[in-house]
Amino acid sequence: MGSRRKHEEPHENHERWLVSYADFITLMFAFFVVMFATSQADKAKTKAVSEAVAKALKEDKFSAQVLNVISSGKLASSKAVKNDVMLTKPSDPKLPELTSSLKQLTSALQEDIKAGRIQIDLLPRGLVISLKEGAFFGPGNADVNKDRFESIGKLARIIQTLPNPVRLEGHTDSNPISNSRYRSNWELSAARSIAVLEVLRDRYDLPQSRMAIVGYADTVATESNQTEAGRAKNRRVDITVLNDESSTREAKPYTAQANRTIGS
Repeated sequence: MGSRRKHEEPHENHERWLVSYADFITLMFAFFVVMFATSQADKAKTKAVSEAVAKALKEDKFSAQVLNVISSGKLASSKAVKNDVMLTKPSDPKLPELTSSLKQLTSALQEDIKAGRIQIDLLPRGLVISLKEGAFFGPGNADVNKDRFESIGKLARIIQTLPNPVRLEGHTDSNPISNSRYRSNWELSAARSIAVLEVLRDRYDLPQSRMAIVGYADTVATESNQTEAGRAKNRRVDITVLNDESSTREAKPYTAQANRTIGS
């Protein structure tokens, strides 16, 4: 027979909208990931989230447009984190009074700082005022140089205005000491801490109940002991004004209330 078989017309695809919908959902997901990332102050977490999502999108071969959104989000997040760190760093709640004291001490001891006799740092444990051996002590002894009493007096007057406890930390270099007065660097470092405590207590009325002494010998060096310049910097006494967090770890004096046992 010469009749032609009619071609069947293709069925209309009623599910094409799902493709556009899937793309829309993907873009929305990327958008909310970016919003989440830019709201995070944890830089490592932000980077991990952005990279994980970007990797998933690449592996699933989603559109380049989505990847661009993620990339721009990572950049925005990085800038936001940097700005956040810059804004929050100076307002550390642990050191509000010590920041002010740092400025006062730097101003009062400007001459000693320039001459290299004193160094002042604001560290995680508190405000650290380093008295260099070359200016404050003779070689191998713990007698405080009387010419430096005036400098100690300046820092004492500022410390007196603070409620924080003070820890006096003696340090030496790694060369063994060899004299009849001190058997080791441990004894020398502790003796220098005690000597500074006595000056602060006897000459400038700083209560000894606020102070503690520590001898570190050569175990906490700030420079290499392989050079003379490094050894000279390591020989010091650090007057450390402890911050609130460090203070909680200090030993407390006996009180009847604190000594009560459970059930008494």
